[in-house]
Amino acid sequence: MDLKSSLKMATQSLLANKMRSFLTMLGVIIGVGAVIIMVALGQGTAAGITDRISSMGANLLTVSAGGGFGPVRGANTAQLTNADAEAIKSLPLVKNVAAESSTSGTISYGSATWSTTVDGTWPELMSIKEWDTVQGSFFTAEDDSNSNRVAVLGGTVVENLLPGVATPVGETIKINGISFTIIGVLADKGSTMGSDQDDIIYIPLSTLQQRMIGGENVRSISVQAASAEALNPLKDYLTTLLRQRHRLAETADDDFRIQDTTELLATIQDTTAMLSFLLGGIAAVSLLVGGIGIMNIMLVSVTERTREIGIRMAIGATGGAIRTQFLIESLVLCLIGGIIGVVLGWAGGLVITSLSDLNMKIAPWLVVLSLGFATAIGLFFGYYPANKAARMNPIDALRFE
Repeated sequence: MDLKSSLKMATQSLLANKMRSFLTMLGVIIGVGAVIIMVALGQGTAAGITDRISSMGANLLTVSAGGGFGPVRGANTAQLTNADAEAIKSLPLVKNVAAESSTSGTISYGSATWSTTVDGTWPELMSIKEWDTVQGSFFTAEDDSNSNRVAVLGGTVVENLLPGVATPVGETIKINGISFTIIGVLADKGSTMGSDQDDIIYIPLSTLQQRMIGGENVRSISVQAASAEALNPLKDYLTTLLRQRHRLAETADDDFRIQDTTELLATIQDTTAMLSFLLGGIAAVSLLVGGIGIMNIMLVSVTERTREIGIRMAIGATGGAIRTQFLIESLVLCLIGGIIGVVLGWAGGLVITSLSDLNMKIAPWLVVLSLGFATAIGLFFGYYPANKAARMNPIDALRFE
């Protein structure tokens, strides 16, 4: 019997018991759908985080105060300052430097109010982060040197504070009771790990320090290297410079941290890849359960069709032909279930992403892998029943009641 005839007979056999065939496929459908959803959501989340970290800026080192999560052994409690940032500008391999500090603020416009983060920084941050404005522009070095009361708003602030204003640029708002003129609106950056990157206001660092928080301490310093190859040597230069400026003893730990975005990105990619693998593995367990269901129903089918098998053997069917027919039945069950599972997994992922902030990314390899796994399940769990049918004694099979 050729493959086409075996496929036709297998299909007719499955259609003769539609409900039983569907219930048998259900385990495979659920398993493949779960794998698609879990891995696609994991991949989508990883891609989203990668994009957000990449948007932090290319070839970037971020210097922040503190040597770790606990007390710094043997180190002073010195903070980063404007002077530290200015000194960093003179280092070799540096392209841009931007100091930052922030505070919470209550923003008002007429009778409307909104609470958000007010970030004081240098104008170089715009170039480092490669941001764009949809209206107006970012503030300048002159604004910072003169401590001008100008502000650049994120999209979320504009939506909540000035919902009916078509052109916010030129309008006056109050931040903690101090009047500021809006000179720009940033393009949307989206959210990262639940944090809205557009719910923020940027003002000149000197304005923030003189009018809101006092002093010259800064929260962090963004240092853009001239190239990717310059990151490691620049990190060494930064460490040496800051240890000297903070007068740290040779035995003292650093009282600052230098974070490399490329290292952070690699760590997160490894973590999310492991998480996707774990989620996919958990979901694949249901595929194995579905495979057991396939084996169970194929054994039942072999028992029910014992006389049919005996008759076919009596008229010349070989054991290989019998084995092929039952294997094809098992494969058809798994492949149809796999295809339905892919469709339902894709649809389920879209529903989840529409109802939440989670992202979904279905790569072609994921579909191929899922269907390939379903095929392997069909072959593995279908072989024993098929082999049992192929090894039947024709005489015993014909006598079966």
